[in-house]
Amino acid sequence: MRVLVTGANGYIGRTVVAALGAAGHEPVAMVRAIGVEIAGAAEVRLADLLNADSLRRAVCGVDAVCHLAGLTRARDSFAEATQYVRVNVGGTIALLDAMSAVGVGRIVFASTGSIYGSPERQPMSEELPDAPPHPYASSKLAAELVIEAQVGAGELAGVIARISNVAGGVDPDPTRLLPRTLTAAARHNPLSINGDGSAVRDYLHLQDAAAAFVACIEHLPEAGRAVRYNIGSGRGTSVMDVVTAVERVTGHHVPLEHRPPAPEPAMLVMDPSKAAAEIGWSPRHSGIDEIVRDAWAASAAVL
Repeated sequence: MRVLVTGANGYIGRTVVAALGAAGHEPVAMVRAIGVEIAGAAEVRLADLLNADSLRRAVCGVDAVCHLAGLTRARDSFAEATQYVRVNVGGTIALLDAMSAVGVGRIVFASTGSIYGSPERQPMSEELPDAPPHPYASSKLAAELVIEAQVGAGELAGVIARISNVAGGVDPDPTRLLPRTLTAAARHNPLSINGDGSAVRDYLHLQDAAAAFVACIEHLPEAGRAVRYNIGSGRGTSVMDVVTAVERVTGHHVPLEHRPPAPEPAMLVMDPSKAAAEIGWSPRHSGIDEIVRDAWAASAAVL
């Protein structure tokens, strides 16, 4: 299948392109910058979510779209809420319009598990109500609703993949926990954590995330139907578990600086059992030690 990957130059996008190619598909990488090389891409196309003409050219001749492009930093979204709506919602609408114009009727959308908010029920299944806690999650939910509306019109088959915290490889976001902890280990700098570090999250290996998109592409529903899957490890890992794993893998002590506790959920863990049952996907590399080993090896040159 010839698959357009939007956001192909991103952290997850590059790995999705490689995974699609390895699975025998023809990934077409959509990027915003001229001259960007994407390993494994059958073709690279220049386009922007906010440029309708470029989007129509980008989607020509493909069979399906993996839509990963967008703004993703939850903290930034509070100060840039309108921009998050403009890119994540407006860009998705523009992409759907372009797909409709050229007759492309299949999409897999990269969404976020943060849409569930902080439910008491853990792990989080697809049946939980939506409670987006920040503009980023709200923009992703709005984009999901737009896709589902287009599906309801009978023009589209869609898969919504709500992803947990992706980790491993070279993470370009230095504000996330694992990159900060690896930097603290390499440079012997204090790592600031909230409270006692007992907050639990679901960490998903980058390779497992990419494999999930391949599985979604290979199990698209019929036109007029949308399916949502939670894509996570199904494992809870606390902040201190991450610190301990980094010390174990690297052999370096991580000095800690405890800040006052923050008002944050005690536990957020995804239930991926629906994806396992319906599309045959399950995480294979998302144990915290394997994630840390991979990230440490990949980041050694820059740390």
